[in-house]
Amino acid sequence: MLSIPARSDLRRAPLETQRTVLLPIEPTDAAELWEAVDGSRWHLERWLPWVPFSNSPEASLRYAEACLADWDAGRAVRLAIRDRQSRQLLGVAGLDSCIHLHRSCELGYWLRREATGRGLMTEASRVCVEFAFRRMSVHRIRCAAATDNHPSLRVIARLGFRFEGIARQAEYVGSRWLDHAVFARLSSDP
Repeated sequence: MLSIPARSDLRRAPLETQRTVLLPIEPTDAAELWEAVDGSRWHLERWLPWVPFSNSPEASLRYAEACLADWDAGRAVRLAIRDRQSRQLLGVAGLDSCIHLHRSCELGYWLRREATGRGLMTEASRVCVEFAFRRMSVHRIRCAAATDNHPSLRVIARLGFRFEGIARQAEYVGSRWLDHAVFARLSSDP
């Protein structure tokens, strides 16, 4: 079984990297989530099917409330990635589709446009993956990205995930079907 710590535990002792702090998403993050998504809409909506539905501050609040409910129900662990110095919200890294019986989950992530290209997502995702294996007792983490989303594919490669195959027309995003390259990492992998 998975062992998902209480949100309050991570509030007291957040996940930290050299440049970022990762904290559970809370309803108080809604305004910053809205600002980050709305300010990066063009950058994000090419790859992420949910972006058009994040169309108001209220939608961001509903998302933040869903994150809280999903965490408490053991379905997902979604973390706000914040700049370590300024505490500005940079994006989200999440462990979604938590399957307790199989001790598995899916890694997903996004960054606001101006935070990309500096290795921040690799840094934040690495600590998220370590958290999944060490604290949650995850055995298998799946991660997928569109076959032409080269920045995301580079993050996945740097995290040591192994290629498993192509999921044809896996998502309908921006009036087009995206093929996904599917990867996984096991707790037993080096």
